[in-house]
Amino acid sequence: MLCSALGPGGTPSLLQALLAGRFFLFAAALGDWVLVPAAMRRRLWLAYAASAAWIALEAWQQYLLGANVFGTPRWEDGALTGPFTKPRAGAAFALVLFPALVPPVMALLGGGWGRRIGALALAAGGVATMVLIGQRMPALLMLLGLIVCAALLQRLRPVVAGAVAAGALLLAATPAVSPPTFGKLVLHFSEQIAHFPASPYGLLYTRATVMAEAHPLLGLGFRGFRNACNEPRYQGGIPALGIADTRNGGRQACNLHPHNFYLEAATSAGLPGLALFAALALTWLATLGHGLVRDPAPLRVALFATAFMALWPLASTSEFFSVPNCGWLFLALGWGFAEAAHCKRETPRPSPP
Repeated sequence: MLCSALGPGGTPSLLQALLAGRFFLFAAALGDWVLVPAAMRRRLWLAYAASAAWIALEAWQQYLLGANVFGTPRWEDGALTGPFTKPRAGAAFALVLFPALVPPVMALLGGGWGRRIGALALAAGGVATMVLIGQRMPALLMLLGLIVCAALLQRLRPVVAGAVAAGALLLAATPAVSPPTFGKLVLHFSEQIAHFPASPYGLLYTRATVMAEAHPLLGLGFRGFRNACNEPRYQGGIPALGIADTRNGGRQACNLHPHNFYLEAATSAGLPGLALFAALALTWLATLGHGLVRDPAPLRVALFATAFMALWPLASTSEFFSVPNCGWLFLALGWGFAEAAHCKRETPRPSPP
């Protein structure tokens, strides 16, 4: 709000910054009020499970039949849109997958071999769905989340290894079973990584870095990247890294946001804002992860993995305060706060000597 008030965005930028505070209030209200009753948290889990199942069902329908229930075909670049009209299924599925999947998988692992095979099939189905959706960053972030879950839940590790292996086999088979997926996940991804500075994401990150360098103390205010990206003075490169300027990037060098939470914080609020945002992310993760090494409750692990994955700095993201993706993140945070508080209340205090 301070940076917006002093920046070039003026009153509109200040008002947007003021209204963005509702997201933090939303998460706090979930953790301290709405989700305090166990019945409410169970209802929310059912909503997550239904959401994950709905996205998966529509993605598979689109893959097998050519269109989802609304008649929408797969996107022109090969991605499956699931129940959406645009390629948003990957990000949404990644943000609901772990809370929906990890608790039932862990419950199945407590039974005999038949239930353990069911756990592996359920986990492999989730990974296979993400692979077929064909969106690169959500697939990579899902892998990161699986690693976090496996690190905290020892019994889950063989299942994660099996599910990842199944996903790798499916990816290897995509040239035959889903050529558009292979083109998006493998060919296009390899080309972008090989020439990353000249890719659309590389151009955006370069432009955002130049803007942050030009305004290191206060940034450009709320959505400053969107408002000032087209100005010629921000078309320079990053000489220290050997990255050329973005003058020839055309429209790809600008967008509504820089596609990275941390660069968004830097362009909006300067380096102090970036430091505060990083500290906030670490505080959230510390709150969600408190006591998980000692007592890794599956649902709490899943919510921690979701937040860890969503706040990972080396990622292409949506705008931080955009809905629905931001809504899913703050919903997971509020739910995680409620579960952490419940666990703290239930933990018996040591008796005095």
